[in-house]
Amino acid sequence: DARVRGWFLLDSYLPTFFLTGAYLLCIWLGKKFMKNRPAFSLRAHLIVYNLGITLLSFYMLIELILATWEGGYNLQCQNLHSAGEADIRVAKVLWWYYFSKVIEFMDTIFFVLRKKSSQITFLHVYHHATMFNIWWCVLNWIPCGQSFFGPTLNSFIHVLMYSYYGLSVIPSMRKYLWWKKYLTQAQLIQFLLTIVHTLSAAVKPCGFPFGCLMFQSSYMATLVVLFINFYIKTYRKGPSRTAIKETPVTTEIKNGFHKDYFAAANGFQNNKKTQ
Repeated sequence: DARVRGWFLLDSYLPTFFLTGAYLLCIWLGKKFMKNRPAFSLRAHLIVYNLGITLLSFYMLIELILATWEGGYNLQCQNLHSAGEADIRVAKVLWWYYFSKVIEFMDTIFFVLRKKSSQITFLHVYHHATMFNIWWCVLNWIPCGQSFFGPTLNSFIHVLMYSYYGLSVIPSMRKYLWWKKYLTQAQLIQFLLTIVHTLSAAVKPCGFPFGCLMFQSSYMATLVVLFINFYIKTYRKGPSRTAIKETPVTTEIKNGFHKDYFAAANGFQNNKKTQ
């Protein structure tokens, strides 16, 4: 799309490719580096990190709502060129959404440094690595129009999610954080709504590329399957012996938080035994 030419990281795929490779390499090398070293607490770092992602997500949420309202976006199906300057405004916000995916690589780096290896699952790495690359493609070919919906929902979920995990670092706030399970359910609803919205443009077309709609629906379907599997393991079954051994009670008390991947990005898991 000529409208995004010259934007940071977009003209060539190589930076995105190499940053993704560096992310995967850091996981592999980081695990080796931390193997015989004590875990870091990183409490102050996580407070700043969670607050930063919360504020960025809130900005993207508000800006996407205002931009699509200004452009008179059609919720059922919106093409790529009819809204004029509003399309550019949407594209600028979606660039930040793309860039936020490389920032969120830090979720995994924190896991490595805190020796939370059980949290570095296929689901976790798959989601982080693929989203950054997929959104490079989105920004280059479909940077506005129908592409707005998923990031709008996801920004809202991230405001709740990262604020939850930021608050969870503060011991006095933990007793008020009873709504983690509902946050997890909201994420699943987010994926399903995005699929419905994407397919609505295929049922009643408006000029948005059909192949892109099919790819997005298929990708989101993989997340739904993996997420449901995660949800069942997390909320329908007790913790595994491996997870218990890896995260002893004394470590939980010292570090202050524990993270389940798709329920959240990097935060605290309430545990009555540790409080």
